[in-house]
Amino acid sequence: MVTIQARKQRKTLFNLPNHRKQKQIVAHLSPELREKYGRRNMPLRTGDTVEVMRGEGEIIGFEGKISTIFTDERRIAIESLTMAKADEKQVSRKIHPSNVMITKLDLSDKKRRQKLETAKED
Repeated sequence: MVTIQARKQRKTLFNLPNHRKQKQIVAHLSPELREKYGRRNMPLRTGDTVEVMRGEGEIIGFEGKISTIFTDERRIAIESLTMAKADEKQVSRKIHPSNVMITKLDLSDKKRRQKLETAKED
């Protein structure tokens, strides 16, 4: 970004096209995956297994699959990680991607698998 004004930086982030928003939803790989694939981080996808590293006390260490990715809000939802609303209704808890670590990748997509293999060879 060229400007240092916070309002213009926020405006730029809010008005990004969807393909650029998706690229900003990235998390670190676990040490085992980092050594295996030779990469530090990966874009998150639905189906990846993540572990919560930061946040409120009761959710730290929680591990589960990503159920939904909210690109507009830059947040993710993990299966069976919910919170109660005032009317006792359970809703999924939204977490920022920087607070999680990928422990298992969903490699059902051929392009994603090929990208990891070529990065590993380099």
